[in-house]
Amino acid sequence: MKILIVLFALFALPAHAYSGKELREDCLAAEGSFASGATSPNAYQSPKGARCLGYLEGFVDGYAVSDRLAESVGVKLNAFCLPKSADLSYRLVRSVLAYLDRQPPNPDGSTAAIVAAALSRTFPCGEPLEPRR
Repeated sequence: MKILIVLFALFALPAHAYSGKELREDCLAAEGSFASGATSPNAYQSPKGARCLGYLEGFVDGYAVSDRLAESVGVKLNAFCLPKSADLSYRLVRSVLAYLDRQPPNPDGSTAAIVAAALSRTFPCGEPLEPRR
């Protein structure tokens, strides 16, 4: 009976979504780690910075997998094209913060949509999408 009560309590709690406000706070922490002037900054030392970088890098990895799968059936996504750069993590953080600076303090919409919009504006692809046939 105790197990049922514990299970009910776990599933009765509301789900927590990662909000745009939390993303902003976390990415500011990550940016602070990069801006500290250390020769090899570790933005993963701060839990907030780590959450920002983990989310952004997971988003980018997920997009890369989607793009690869789409290419296997002849479709190119072209939402954004990331440069091959040693400071890519920092550039991802700056991209999202620059986008959020132009939004209301508590932006609406999913965090994924915020990140996608930020990256597509900062890292547009050079080649246009192929016309539909």
